[in-house]
Amino acid sequence: MFYLIGLGLFDEKDISLRGMEIIKACTRVYLESYTSILMIDKERLEGFYGRELIIADRDMVETDSDQILRDAQTQDIAFLVVGDPLGATTHTDIILRARALSIPTKVVHNASIMNAAGACGLQLYNFGQTVSIPFWTDNWKPDSWLPRIEENFHLGLHTLLLLDIKVKEQSEENLARGRKIFEPPRYMSPTIALHQVIDAIESTSSKTLEPSTTLALTLSRLGAPNQKIVAGTLSELSKLHVETFGDPLHAMVIVGRRLHPLEVEFVQPWAVSDHWVSVAREAYGVKE
Repeated sequence: MFYLIGLGLFDEKDISLRGMEIIKACTRVYLESYTSILMIDKERLEGFYGRELIIADRDMVETDSDQILRDAQTQDIAFLVVGDPLGATTHTDIILRARALSIPTKVVHNASIMNAAGACGLQLYNFGQTVSIPFWTDNWKPDSWLPRIEENFHLGLHTLLLLDIKVKEQSEENLARGRKIFEPPRYMSPTIALHQVIDAIESTSSKTLEPSTTLALTLSRLGAPNQKIVAGTLSELSKLHVETFGDPLHAMVIVGRRLHPLEVEFVQPWAVSDHWVSVAREAYGVKE
């Protein structure tokens, strides 16, 4: 059996009892290490689970999945994923590969950013398409995510923005030269994400989003004791110091035009100014 087990969002204690029982019984246990990360190190996980963990990086998962699935027809193999196992298409793909090899699979779910985003007070029913914001480079500035945000906004739906992380990534030079030299981990901050979003809005002359009247929230370390939420307009948030947003990992939400009075009230304590309420009333049409 091939098990995909969600670890939750914060530390080793977020795992479910079912997931823990499976881990202890498996022949091999892999820890996926690139779509997201927990806020603790591998050794602490191993101490809590009582098992050695094999790190599964992007290269192993995407090009050497046969090694992960080896002997899973006759043995129990566990694949641990931060958050929920089906929160990334990579994990759907490895299930399809297992099926092609006639390997039975089971998924043990857990909390992920997709449902924990409700902690900000915006109703999950009112979220539309989720988008990922990649790091821009001097020569590569994709903005294909912007039309999805605009579409959500027109429909009155909020947009969850997943901010990029770079773990065990190679520079363009090292990649071109075939050198297995990896860059230090990088986690996109709301500051970088906000500037990219605003730049995309301005460069495309968006008629939907205006930074001074578009409300947004930043989410830091959801599920952790030090989680932090900050709310304001895109313009307001872009002017804040990076430390204002708390420690990584981060996500963001851009608020859709169909904003409910209870959502406005719930978020207000995290707003950086009274503009949260005034923009909600004047630009979004929220009644008192």
